[in-house]
Amino acid sequence: MGRIAMNKEYVPEWDQPATRTEESTVNKNAVSGVKQIVTIRLDVDMLEWFKSAGPGYQTRINQVLREYMEANRVRAQGEQH
Repeated sequence: MGRIAMNKEYVPEWDQPATRTEESTVNKNAVSGVKQIVTIRLDVDMLEWFKSAGPGYQTRINQVLREYMEANRVRAQGEQH
């Protein structure tokens, strides 16, 4: 798998202002806006890649993890039906 270079001029989708839709507010299990401080071990090169885009790297990591969670939640629900 090739290495992905971050273009500093590129504004990733997760850096855009958040917009809420009815679908995103329906999930009653999610506690919107509440964060918990955790300690997590990450590969150094991956962490540096997220940091290289500037401030907000923790928010970007959180958004990537949320997208992964939501994609897999939908897939798991589809497999159960």
